[in-house]
Amino acid sequence: MIPAVPKKIFLTAHWRQLAMLNYEADPALLQPWLPAGTELDLWDGKALVSLVGFLFLNTRVWRMAFPFHRNFEEVNLRFYVRRQAEDGWRRGVVFIKEIVPRAAIAYAARKFYHENYVCLPMAHALTAHSAEYSWRFNGRQNRIKVITQGEPRELVSGSEAEFITEHYWGYSRQPDGATMEYKVEHPRWNVGSAVETELDCDVAGLYGDSFKETICGKPRSAFLAEGSPVTVYCGVRLRM
Repeated sequence: MIPAVPKKIFLTAHWRQLAMLNYEADPALLQPWLPAGTELDLWDGKALVSLVGFLFLNTRVWRMAFPFHRNFEEVNLRFYVRRQAEDGWRRGVVFIKEIVPRAAIAYAARKFYHENYVCLPMAHALTAHSAEYSWRFNGRQNRIKVITQGEPRELVSGSEAEFITEHYWGYSRQPDGATMEYKVEHPRWNVGSAVETELDCDVAGLYGDSFKETICGKPRSAFLAEGSPVTVYCGVRLRM
């Protein structure tokens, strides 16, 4: 397998106020979603999925800013994988579905990365200690909300928050069964632990009946990450 070397920048932006709800999942549930050449990256022996809402700001694609497509919300459902490359383990994420309010953004992500993006009406409400992201699906509002207390703190080495946020590669399965790998660069984020969370979501409608028992009840962990500037590099097809 020849390791991918990122060369060209696909996207730059600021990701802000990342509300993260994290749930334990049966590894068998995630196996069908694994791109070729990757394996589940486990935390303390457990497979995790995260529902994440955040804000894109100052977005540029191929270094160009497009009117009405610079600032927008995203909510995604993701899980964690790793791949053995010549330079060691690369730890990354696989997206099950990503929601954005701009049709052109969804189209570009589907075309160039074959990511499962959908376009829905979205909104957000942010304060210094809370973040709420909402979207309209099948005639009703859905939302994710995280409330914290106190100031965000540096990540603790070896913590679950570090595991969740320190995955710097993305992997997506292509229509022909190949795997695309792309690198995401950002500094370590400060995070605030949640004192209150809320999720009102049509899980079955958005993600399928198989996820209903996983994304329900109180999450095993939740926090709000401050975010930072990010760079997403153009993807490279892996050759196995």
